[in-house]
Amino acid sequence: MLGAMPAAIRFNTNGGPEVLYLEDLPVGKPAPQEVQLRHTAIGVNYIDVYDRTGLYPVTLPSGLGREAAGVITALGRGVRGFRVGERVAYVFPSPGAYSELRNVPAERLVKVPRGISDEQAAALMLKGLTAHFLIRRTFRVKRGDTLLVHAAAGGVGLILCQWARSLGAVVIGVVGSEAKAKLARRHGCRHVLISGRDELVTRVKALTRGAGVAVVYDAVGKDTFMESLDCLKRLGMMVTFGNASGPPPAISPFELTKRGSLFLTRPTLFNYIGTRAELTAAARELFAAVRSRKVRVVIGQRYPLSRAADAHRDLEGRRTTGSTVLVP
Repeated sequence: MLGAMPAAIRFNTNGGPEVLYLEDLPVGKPAPQEVQLRHTAIGVNYIDVYDRTGLYPVTLPSGLGREAAGVITALGRGVRGFRVGERVAYVFPSPGAYSELRNVPAERLVKVPRGISDEQAAALMLKGLTAHFLIRRTFRVKRGDTLLVHAAAGGVGLILCQWARSLGAVVIGVVGSEAKAKLARRHGCRHVLISGRDELVTRVKALTRGAGVAVVYDAVGKDTFMESLDCLKRLGMMVTFGNASGPPPAISPFELTKRGSLFLTRPTLFNYIGTRAELTAAARELFAAVRSRKVRVVIGQRYPLSRAADAHRDLEGRRTTGSTVLVP
């Protein structure tokens, strides 16, 4: 901490990583139905970049961060089912996880089971639950399906690819370098293509004997969207769930028709965990996959909380692999 008061990363204006700064931020007692946490690990995600730049508008000044793990330090009135000293984790729609101390609604918390570290839990709440809804609900992956996964060496990508392989799917990953290709091969990808080197549509059609893939998971956005559509088989599903290169272009529904009556969806995690029952069921299945070693959480980078700006620079520069965490 900077002093007796807990510290947090804040920003007053939209812009590059340089707008982020560390300051003392008072945190009052938890309100009714809230729990106060001392963060032990904080997840870094591309949605944090969108908040910082203004692609996703937030009220300024603002904090950053949607997922974290920590230890309960206080309970608000009316909280049931939790106790001081328990390890918990959360993903929350409002930014503010880049902090040492935070009050969070109890209904958004899940208990971290034995065998899952705080860093793993912090990396799993947004990225892992995203992988869960993508392969278990948006498109329910089954044995024999062939998938195309962009950013396969990223935080969501590594979890998704491993889990899909354990379900019997054939995973084609797309990455940005040979080093990332090696990582993707070790974590579920049977085939790996390198963007900028391999011609995506031609290679995918060759690998699928001309048929195309059942589903594309695309977090890149503008740069890959139309090629991704062309990689799908008849009645395939295009899942666009991120904008790392910018928002995808607007298209006519006829573009889906002429490519084989395709399905197109733009899902977001919080619509899939809107109720506590949905959140706890998804977290239970996710933690079970990690504890059974179907999924291994790769923490590729760790930064002190004070170096959040460096974490953003590396994330945007595509210099990261796996999950990135901040350590208060």
